[in-house]
Amino acid sequence: MTDMTDFQRFLREKFPKTILYFEEPLARHTSFRIGGPCEVMALPGTEEELSGLFQAAREWGAEVCVLGAGTNVLARDEGRRGLVISTRDGFSEISQISPVEIRAGSGVSMARLANFAARLGLTGLEFAQGIPGTVGGGLYMNAGAYGGELKDWAVRTDYMTPEGQIKAYRGEEQGFSYRKSAFSDRGGMILGGEFRLMPGDPKLIEEKMAELANRRRASQPLDMPSAGSTFKRPEGGYAAALIDQAGLKGFRIGGAAVSEKHAGFVVNLGGAMAKDVLALIEEIQKRVFETSGIRLEPEVRMI
Repeated sequence: MTDMTDFQRFLREKFPKTILYFEEPLARHTSFRIGGPCEVMALPGTEEELSGLFQAAREWGAEVCVLGAGTNVLARDEGRRGLVISTRDGFSEISQISPVEIRAGSGVSMARLANFAARLGLTGLEFAQGIPGTVGGGLYMNAGAYGGELKDWAVRTDYMTPEGQIKAYRGEEQGFSYRKSAFSDRGGMILGGEFRLMPGDPKLIEEKMAELANRRRASQPLDMPSAGSTFKRPEGGYAAALIDQAGLKGFRIGGAAVSEKHAGFVVNLGGAMAKDVLALIEEIQKRVFETSGIRLEPEVRMI
């Protein structure tokens, strides 16, 4: 590693108990396997550490990015300066707080959340088992699949502002809509959420989860690096169908390609760079607009 920056040195001295990585390649932390180095990556384990990191970033004028499982993001080739806060190893508590309610930290995987509910005989989150992200990321973007969305079950979200204050958002205060929430692009971090579910037949819950898992394996390129669905669902149609109709299945730029298995996925064939993915996204948008008059909006978040 090159000489430490003043910001790196400051954080190492101020947070001796916090796991810190310097010039850490973001490609190691994103499902696309793409991304240059970040100046500092911190893995806080407590709310106190997290608040201190936000305060330190403000003092230094450093930009902050929160990263969960890295499954719905594209990190740029040049990386980023400032602070990346990862929830990968922290905020992973999950518990049953009432006969029909679960509380989960932001670092809990969506699969773990769904399986925990299933073991309790609670139905509603079966769709979440195959979403390869965390609760924090899921609440941030109101994740959903196969007709289910977190907004249908989330009753409370705890959130830390960039100033280090903790606020609880309940019900409609969470501001859920299609792939958005009240927390989108606000600069803080979701700490966790509470979900109110319904009692169900454990056998039926298990069967539904197995059915959805089989559908995913059959239709999605799960064996290739990607960020999941590349585009949001447009009004009156489906992104994958529009991309297929534009003749773009298999179309590639550099190491990035439209999946042959599911046109809604851009995949890394090996060695793809962020610039390849961005160029491919732009070409898809252009071709789909030319053939259908519909402008596709990316679902993948750029960092």
